[in-house]
Amino acid sequence: MKFKPATSKSPDAKCLGAFTLAEVLAALTFMAVVIPVAIEGLQIANRAGVVAQRKSVAARVAERVLNESLVGSQSQSAGRNGTVQESGIDYRWTIRHTIWPEDSMRLVTAEVLFNVQGREHDVRVSTLVGNER
Repeated sequence: MKFKPATSKSPDAKCLGAFTLAEVLAALTFMAVVIPVAIEGLQIANRAGVVAQRKSVAARVAERVLNESLVGSQSQSAGRNGTVQESGIDYRWTIRHTIWPEDSMRLVTAEVLFNVQGREHDVRVSTLVGNER
């Protein structure tokens, strides 16, 4: 077995295995920009997922209270409201009756409001019913 003879290093020879201060500062600057952007992206994705899940529940609540309003004996001009709690989340709902400009019908709308991360969102479900009630 033969070994390559060791060469002596001169005092001005560069060490090739280390990072320079400029490279470290550039990497830290890059990380200071990328990390907040990545965290904001994760928060937006999380909020979108929570909003989608709660909109699904709010649509069920709106449909249920709208059906109950139509089946129950409500006057045409009465507006009802209330709160439903599902999985610890409050869903505030309101029923509105408006006159439909065409034919002799009225528009009944159920609006459900809910909060996600400090912002209010809503879901509306509407149907047309005859005025004979």
